[in-house]
Amino acid sequence: MQRLPGTPAEVFPFFADAGNLEAITPPWLAFRVITPRPIELRVGALIEYRLTLHRLPISWLTRIEAWEPGVRFVDAQLSGPYKLWHHTHEFEPDGAHHTLMRDTVRYALPLAPLSAIAHRAFVARDLQRIFDHRRDYLTVMVPSIPAARWPSTGQ
Repeated sequence: MQRLPGTPAEVFPFFADAGNLEAITPPWLAFRVITPRPIELRVGALIEYRLTLHRLPISWLTRIEAWEPGVRFVDAQLSGPYKLWHHTHEFEPDGAHHTLMRDTVRYALPLAPLSAIAHRAFVARDLQRIFDHRRDYLTVMVPSIPAARWPSTGQ
């Protein structure tokens, strides 16, 4: 969970712009949104990504499963590195001028029982590093972005 300046209505558009995923994802992943922009996010919207993880190129396709502007959205993997990936992004008011943003990720790895070894060896650590980077990026960048400039920096 992270506390951000601005109301949910002010901060939600930044997270709802798929292009901003490139900014909040660590550079070591070489993460790129492949789907042509602008992407109209709504239930059923598909977003294709490419990244590199441990020198392996990865293609990833997600679908927006839930879409409640200012409140939450959910993306689920259709194809990619996980057996299951279900990511809920929630935004709730915290006082008159702040938002609590919460990410909840449910995931499962393919190829059990090898997946348990991979999880302990690097997957859990990699995911922690990715979300730590996101938190750190937002901590530095968000206070310097006036609330009126929150909407869509990725166009």
